[in-house]
Amino acid sequence: MESLTGHLLVALPTLNDPNFERTVVFVLAHEADGALGVVLNRPTEAPVGDVLPGWEPLLREPGVLFEGGPVGTDSAICVARARAGVAGFLGFSRVMGQIGTVDLSRDPARVGQRLECVRVYHGYAGWSAGQLEQEIAEGSWFVFEALPSDPFRTQPEDLWPLVLRRQGGLTSALANYPPNPTLN
Repeated sequence: MESLTGHLLVALPTLNDPNFERTVVFVLAHEADGALGVVLNRPTEAPVGDVLPGWEPLLREPGVLFEGGPVGTDSAICVARARAGVAGFLGFSRVMGQIGTVDLSRDPARVGQRLECVRVYHGYAGWSAGQLEQEIAEGSWFVFEALPSDPFRTQPEDLWPLVLRRQGGLTSALANYPPNPTLN
């Protein structure tokens, strides 16, 4: 399977895992030894400034931490969009186009001038070698190309139905599928 880095994983309604019900995962890395991504549509109530002071001016609304996934919930990952014309810089790892991850140990005042916006996630979604490919083959995930705006939607809760609707055809009808009450 070719690398899914920079793609979206959209949970099918039949995925019976409360960690991923109605989620959209942005794949940050996909290699032979596994994959890593962040859930784009699970904002929390916790302001980023409470745990990472100085990053607030760079945040895309809502300016809160996001639940990135069930793995490593004591860690943080910053997804950012570099300003147009910025080719890269120390502490920025490109994922696709102008979007990448930023090392949160960097001084936000110094890297901020190179960034358009950021979003911070606690935890991540991770898969061991072959695990993601197996889940896709079993029908747990749709795989779609990501749009540059997807990681930075101001209404992230609407991302799951939005991504499904923009696919058209029968896939778009799944956007109306009701949440699974047994997983809530």
